[in-house]
Amino acid sequence: MKKVSDALDKISGTKEKVNRLLRQNATQKAEIEKSGTSPVKRVPLGNQFSHKEKKQFKKHIRETVTSWLFLTPSLAGVLTFLVVPFIVVIYYSLVNNPIQKEFIGFYNFERVFNNNAFRLAAMNTLKFSAVAVPLAVSLSLLLAVVMESGIPFKSQFRSCFLSPMMVPIASIVLIWQVLFDYNGLVNVVYTFFGGAKTDWLKSDHAQVVVVILFLWKNLGYNMILFMAALSSVPKDLIEVARLESASERQIFWTIKMRYLSSTILFVTIMSLINSFKVFREIYLLTGDYPYNTLYMMQHFMNNTFASVDYQKLSASAIMMAMVIVVLMLIMFLTENRYGKDIEG
Repeated sequence: MKKVSDALDKISGTKEKVNRLLRQNATQKAEIEKSGTSPVKRVPLGNQFSHKEKKQFKKHIRETVTSWLFLTPSLAGVLTFLVVPFIVVIYYSLVNNPIQKEFIGFYNFERVFNNNAFRLAAMNTLKFSAVAVPLAVSLSLLLAVVMESGIPFKSQFRSCFLSPMMVPIASIVLIWQVLFDYNGLVNVVYTFFGGAKTDWLKSDHAQVVVVILFLWKNLGYNMILFMAALSSVPKDLIEVARLESASERQIFWTIKMRYLSSTILFVTIMSLINSFKVFREIYLLTGDYPYNTLYMMQHFMNNTFASVDYQKLSASAIMMAMVIVVLMLIMFLTENRYGKDIEG
């Protein structure tokens, strides 16, 4: 009898354990249904992806192929007109001539760097950009701030500054020739106040004439960009700053300038590119060989191309491109340092 009672006790204990496990499983199942998650399903190794996953994967492949098909014409154009010509320029800069095609290393770069005309052109271009670009950025920002301050005849002033963009370059050059000729209007006014006549385009002040032309032509476009950026500055931040008794100067330098950092970078890059393209105006004003202070990098390249010296032309183009890339990299790093908190 004792053995029978012990067996019954073991059976009842086992039954209690089974009931307890069933209750735990039921509780876990209720929690899973309540949370909306499902237990991990074990998938056989031969069928690791479900039908839905396979369908999504095929859709992703189809969209990727379609995107590349749409991008193919643009990529073909970029490769044909930008990448391949640049590779050809690099190749020409490293060989002696297009016929013999002997590799000579960096000899063409050394020959260009020791050329007096190249040094003069590079120095004049750097001087012009160092003066014209900061003036273009700062003056256009100043004009944008003045326009945003609610002055009368705001729309008329804005149209006046934008009008140079609609004037053909030949007409602009003609106006500047009339103004700065030896017998031009500027000399008439200058001599009226006791000054001596100056041939402005053939003097050491020739770059001043081109800087004024550059500013007159580009300030309107830059001003519109800055006005658009100023209008996007959060008004609530400005109101809070004013409630905290911040002055207008403090608001401008601590709030507005932070939000203008990306626009300043863009305007600076565009002004830098335009400063390297000023050759067109100088060429129409003075021709192939202007006064020394107006002899720019584009003059050197244009004259080198006319002499069919492709090796020297290619080397000078690469050196100019490297300088521009370095300057743009510095500007991007500067903007990233001072504007990343705004982006975040």
